[in-house]
Amino acid sequence: MVDPAPTPDTAAHPRFAEALRELGLAVEVRRFPDATRTAAEAAAAIGCELSQIVKSLVFEADGQPVVVLMDGASRVDVELVRQELGAGSVGRASAALVRETTGYAIGGVPPFGHRTRTRVLADRRLLDHETVWAAAGNPHTVFPLAPKTLIAHAEGTLVDVRERSA
Repeated sequence: MVDPAPTPDTAAHPRFAEALRELGLAVEVRRFPDATRTAAEAAAAIGCELSQIVKSLVFEADGQPVVVLMDGASRVDVELVRQELGAGSVGRASAALVRETTGYAIGGVPPFGHRTRTRVLADRRLLDHETVWAAAGNPHTVFPLAPKTLIAHAEGTLVDVRERSA
């Protein structure tokens, strides 16, 4: 495990660093020399459980983007998202739509601080931990936060949209 020194929020993507300032959040942004694009890479770098990683996933519901915050050990059940939204169809957003909506590339999307105001659904399982870790706007940076605080700043709606194993 790399033991990164705590860094000021300047390690975060500039848009995300600005969002932190606007929200009055002082968080420890950690930067890693190797990308942490996947939840497994992030958990290994941080030294935490996979389920403590917050994946910020963008979907398209009836043509509108929606962000789903999911723990790193789980998968999103798209049908549950569709039912939650009352949408006709839901699918993964293209890389272009992710960047256009959030202002960030896949692998570095934070749970808040997006370019556009987007509906956010947060899976209830995130609340299983005292602290969760999320991307800070690029694939090399993460930050810790209490899940309730993270969901509140993302203006997320708590839902159960985790895929159940058979």
